[in-house]
Order: sequence, then structure tokens, then C-alpha cells
Amino acid sequence: MDTYDLVIIGAGPGGYVCAIRAAQLGLKTALVEKRHALGGTCLNVGCIPSKALLESSELYEMAREQVSAHGIVLSDVALDLKTMLARKSGVVQSLTDGVAMLMKKNKVTVLNGRGMLTGPGTLTVHGDAGETAVAAKSICLAMGSEAVELPFLPFDGDRIVSSTEALDFSSVPKHLVVIGAGAVGLELGSVWRRLGAKVTVVEMLPTITPFADRQMAKALQRALTEQGMEFRLDTKLADGRVLKKSVKLTVENAKTETDEISCDKVLVAVGRKPNTTGTGLETIGVALDEQGRVAVDDHFRTNLEGIYAIGDLVRGPMLAHKAEEEGVALAEQVAGLPGHVNYEAIPNVVYTDPELAMVGRTEAELKEAGEPFNTGRFQFRANGRAKSLGQETGMVKILADKETDRILGVHMVGPRVSELIAEAVVAMEFSASAEDLARTCHAHPTLSEVVKEAALAVDKRALHS
Repeated sequence: MDTYDLVIIGAGPGGYVCAIRAAQLGLKTALVEKRHALGGTCLNVGCIPSKALLESSELYEMAREQVSAHGIVLSDVALDLKTMLARKSGVVQSLTDGVAMLMKKNKVTVLNGRGMLTGPGTLTVHGDAGETAVAAKSICLAMGSEAVELPFLPFDGDRIVSSTEALDFSSVPKHLVVIGAGAVGLELGSVWRRLGAKVTVVEMLPTITPFADRQMAKALQRALTEQGMEFRLDTKLADGRVLKKSVKLTVENAKTETDEISCDKVLVAVGRKPNTTGTGLETIGVALDEQGRVAVDDHFRTNLEGIYAIGDLVRGPMLAHKAEEEGVALAEQVAGLPGHVNYEAIPNVVYTDPELAMVGRTEAELKEAGEPFNTGRFQFRANGRAKSLGQETGMVKILADKETDRILGVHMVGPRVSELIAEAVVAMEFSASAEDLARTCHAHPTLSEVVKEAALAVDKRALHS
């Protein structure tokens, strides 16, 4: 039986990054993965393929509807969905192959198969070639999450689908209904709307992206509505019937009024749940919390000595970059170093058009906590680069402590804010003030100037509004 310093079960962003960092620190490391391709949900059927389709569908819509304003005349613009999907798969394979190369480079042993815990320091890997017993001084659980299924409308892989199947429709749906107005639902809804589908989003809460600042959520909803996406908010799915050629959905609004929607595809995107089954957690007694997540302390330790958990399995937002940070911190802790994650500086992004990005706390959270703050806002329509791009929708909002001016939250809706948010994250990581951002020179003309102007606006001295 091979013995390792650290064995990680799950090769998603949290798991494989943990393995790399552990190997860098001199730990004998093994990575267990049931898929034949590394990278987990994110690289294989999540973050990466969805962004590839978002990019392709945005170019398609731009060619059809937007480039004429730039003096570019195109005719006979047509969709080749097969090629688009093949490009997406190529992007995925390139990155998963890259992860495999990184494992070899860092001398991480990859064990292909399903890892089953048999004790605090032992596990069995069930692979194509049989069973392999493995011993480890430390074990990291990083199995990720899976899509939540509606009990009365189970996934069938055809009419009722999760995000996985929605990445590979063989043809553009005539009418796609998305259940859930979070990042997954809005992003994949955007893809298929751009490619020609009618898209209706049903959300039981009164706002889309309920985790986001309310002003930003409303701004994003307005933009997506103008693009043709239909929203049924404060509305729950009461029933659904799969027919031979369609799906009949019964929805109920806040006034208990019911309505029926007929469509050909339903994407259920109501959230994800920790993937805690099938790996022996219950058998050896790993404790779960009330939400079914693996219970851990502030150092990722479970109730069993030498067993840790990170990523979607544990509390906190289910984000790939959050899992990566936890993977690095855990590897460093196992190696005897002070690994740490600053959860106040974890960004969140929705990759629609316009994009939504945020870090820190919202206005509602600060008001509820009774913490006084100042607000600075600046619109993209007043920015020269945004006008040049023809993408003027949205704004940046900065929330700063009323007394100390320390930045408490930054919220953005607009073009390429998935990239702009990094500046705000760095600022918050170093406990910067709005004044620090305001006095930082930003290149002109750039979209990042909107961040500077919003920081100036905290003190009511924006220059271009």
C-alpha cells in the first residue's frame, strides 16, 4: 500500500490547485479523480465551457445586430452550432490536458477512479483496473457539488436538463424556460437567447441574482429585458408535465395566481448541493452540518483527525476561485505554514452582457448591520472607452466606511467588469480607502477610469459627472 503525505479526492479547481501547492512544498501528494479528464465540474461542464459559449454567442449577436453601427456591413450571417460546440469542447480539452501536464510537472500521482474513505488515514480507489488501497497522513475532501434536482420534475437529459446538458443542445430551442435567476441560469439563458431561442426566466424571489446589490440586480435585469429575456419574478414553479414534444409548466406568482407555460426545454438552475455521497463519509463518520455540507472549523478540519474539506463541500459561496484559495491555504497548513483565506475579499461575477461583478458587502447588508457608510457611483455612459466600445450600460458603486473611508464593498454592472473587479479585490485585500483608489492614476481612455471616478464620488468630487 502506497503512503502519501496528502491525498486529495476530487480534481476540480480546489483539488488540483491544492495538489500543486502541496507538491511545491515538498509533500508526497496524490490526486484522486473519477473522471478521466481532470479539472472537475468547472473545467469540464461548468465555468470554462459556459464562458466559451458566452463568447461565441456574443460574437454571433454582434455580427448580426451591432457591427453595422461601426460601419461594417455583413450579409448572410449564419449559425453553425456544430462548429461552435466543437470549439467549446476544444477549449475544454486544451485546459484539462494542461492540468494533467501540471500534475506530471509537479510529480503529483494521479489515481483515476472513485475514492472511498475506509478510515481516517486510508482509502480505496475504485478504478477501471480494479481497487487500489492508499494510505495518507492527511486527506483532503474536494469532491465539489452537483446540480439540485426538483423532486416533481427530475432531470431526463432531454427536456428537463441541468447546466451540463444545456451546454450541448443539438439545436437551438424554440422556447427555453430557465428555473432560477442566479449566475448559471442567466448565463446559459443568455447563450441560447443570442442564438435564437425565446427565453423565460422563472424566479421565486423578487429579484434576479439575489446575492448581489439590489441596485445592480435591477440594472442587470433591465438590460437583459431590453435584449429580449422575459422574467417571471416572485413566481414559483408549482408543477410540470413532460409531454411527447413539449413541457407544460404551471407557475404561481406571489398573489397565488397560476399560469401555464409551454416550452420545449427546461433548464433547472435552482442551485447546487455538496457532492457528499458515494465516498464513504457516512461510513467513517465525517460530520455534516444542517445544510448537508461537510462541517469544518476555520482550518478546514473535519471532526476526524487528519481529514479536511474545502470548496463546494463546505460553507461559503460555491465559487471555483474560492475553492482554489482554500486549496492553497490547506496545503500550506498541512505543510506547517500559516495558510489563510480572506473571505471578505472573494469576488463574485455573472458573465452576462453586461456583466455583473461584486466584492464585499452590499448596501442592504450594511444598513441591516447599522454600519454608516458613504456611497460613490459613476455611470459607464460618461466614460470615453465605453462609448468607443458601444457598451455604455451600467455603473460602478463603491461603499466606504463613513468614518475611516475603508472600502467595504464594490459593485459593478457593465462591460468587462469581470476584469475590473480585480482592482477592487486588491484594494480590499490591503484595506485600502476610497481615497486610495481615487488618487491612483488610471490610464486614459480605459474602462477602469469608472472605478476611479466612483471612488472620487464617495467624497462627492467625481470629475466627469
